[in-house]
Amino acid sequence: MGKRALERRLSGLAGFDEPRADLEQYATPADVAAQVLHRAALQGDVRGRTVVDLGTGTGLLALAAAAHGPERVVGLELDPDAMAVARENERRFEPAVSVDWILADATRPPLSVGGPVTVLANPPFGAQDGNEGADRAFLRAAGELADVSYTVHNAGSQAFVEAFVGDNGGTVTHAFEAAFAVDRQFAFHTERRRELAVEVYRVEWA
Repeated sequence: MGKRALERRLSGLAGFDEPRADLEQYATPADVAAQVLHRAALQGDVRGRTVVDLGTGTGLLALAAAAHGPERVVGLELDPDAMAVARENERRFEPAVSVDWILADATRPPLSVGGPVTVLANPPFGAQDGNEGADRAFLRAAGELADVSYTVHNAGSQAFVEAFVGDNGGTVTHAFEAAFAVDRQFAFHTERRRELAVEVYRVEWA
């Protein structure tokens, strides 16, 4: 499936019913999910592999992966309400490969996966009190599970990501920028919609 066709299909899926600020639940925009999976597919990081979406939320990255010929797709999510939305999105999306949804802490994935593994994650950016450095736990989990990962971070994260990944046995091989649209959904939001600059990093883990 082409990038534009995938984006159109993903854009019709549901977002969070009642997003939680403490979990920084911002649904991955359809265009970002389509762009990440398009690039991952071009790198040979999806077809025939196990793809694990850490903190899957409403399931867009997992479902986008399921449209690119993986061996298996797993979506891990801590919030049962978000998981219910992801399951409903799968029914609407009807991917060729079904997704194994697991209710669990994505930073401590209860998985032992054999064969080549690609991790996808749109982790919390650490903007809320108590969530500082939240993306570190997702990167660490990715390094434990995968030989390749794609993670989304705030713009300006390159030095941190490269240093953290390097300290944990990985190497950043590719990076690209994207615009991440966030609709007003919490009381502290003052704009109807805001576009955040984000960066996506591809990491190879030793």
